[in-house]
Amino acid sequence: MFSPCSRHVFFSTQLRRLQSTLVVAEHNNEALSAATQNTLSAAKKIGGEVSVLVAGTKCGPAAEAIAKANGVSKVLVAESEVFKGFTAETLTPLILATQNQFKFTHILAPATAFGKAILPRVAAKLDVSPITDIIGVKDANTFIRTIYAGNAVLTLEAKDAIKVITVRSTAFPPEPLEGGSAAVDKAPAGDYKSDLVQFVSQELAKSDRPELTSAKNIISGGRGLKSGDNFKLLYDLADKLNAAVGASRAAVDAGFVANDLQIGQTGKIVAPDLYIAVGISGAIQHLAGMKDSKTIVAINKDPEAPIFQVSDYGLVADLFKAVPELTGKL
Repeated sequence: MFSPCSRHVFFSTQLRRLQSTLVVAEHNNEALSAATQNTLSAAKKIGGEVSVLVAGTKCGPAAEAIAKANGVSKVLVAESEVFKGFTAETLTPLILATQNQFKFTHILAPATAFGKAILPRVAAKLDVSPITDIIGVKDANTFIRTIYAGNAVLTLEAKDAIKVITVRSTAFPPEPLEGGSAAVDKAPAGDYKSDLVQFVSQELAKSDRPELTSAKNIISGGRGLKSGDNFKLLYDLADKLNAAVGASRAAVDAGFVANDLQIGQTGKIVAPDLYIAVGISGAIQHLAGMKDSKTIVAINKDPEAPIFQVSDYGLVADLFKAVPELTGKL
C-alpha cells in the first residue's frame, strides 16, 4: 500500500514520464535555422522526452546536427521531393501522421513564417486551440505570451490534451548542438503530396550582412528617411558596425524597402545587443518587434516621438546630418 504522500509522488512521476514533445525543425536541408535551437530550449523547459521532426528533400545534414543537441531523445526524418519548398499543405499531414503514431502531448515550432503557416493547420486538424508566440514556460500546461501588441503579458493555462505551440525565438536561449547523441529514425511513411499547392521556385536574396533575426547589431529606418535611396545612409553605417538593416512598417508600406526587412508585430521579432532606430516614430506595432533589444538608440528630430520612451539613448537631431557624422567617426 502507498501512503498518501507516496501516491502523490508516484502519480507525479508518472505524469512527468508520459510528457512528450515534438519539435518541428525549420531548416534549409543543410543547416538548422537558429529559431529551431530556441524552440528546442523551450521544449526542454516543458519537460519530458523531446523528439524532433526533420522533413525535407536532402535533409540529412540538418538531422545529424539536431541529433547532437543535448536532451533530444529521437530525431524523425522524412525525405521526399514532396517536401520541396516546405509547404504547409505537405508538412501538415506528415505532422498529423507522426502525432497519430507517437501520441505527443506537445507540438512546437518557431513563431516564424514557417511555424505560423503550419501549426494553426495542425491545431485545426487536431481540434485544439493553438497557443501562439509564447515567451515563457511555467509548466507543461502553463505558458506566457504577450497580448495587445506587447502592452500586456498573459499567463495562459491550456486545457487541451495536445498543446500546439509556436515559440518566440528571442525569448529563449539557443540550445547548443552538442552533448547529445539522439537516435535517428524514419518518420511515418505516407503519401503526403498535395494537389492544393505546387512549389515552383524561390529566389533568395544574398547579402554579406548578418541575417536580421539573428544579428547582434541592427540599424532600422523609418518613414523619416523619406525615400528608399536614403537607406544608403543606413547601409553605410551598417557596414561599419557589421549590422543588419531593418525597417518599420511605415517605410515598407511607402515602398522604401522590401517587406523582408520589416520589424514589428506583423514583421520580424528581433532582440539584438544593439538596435539603432533612425527616423522611426515608435508606433506600438514596431515596438512589439524590437523592444526586447538589450540597448536601444533612437535618432529622431521630434523630441516627442514615442521611440524615446523605450530607448536607452536618444539623439534629437536631423538624421541626414547625424547618421553621416556617426558613420564618419567609426
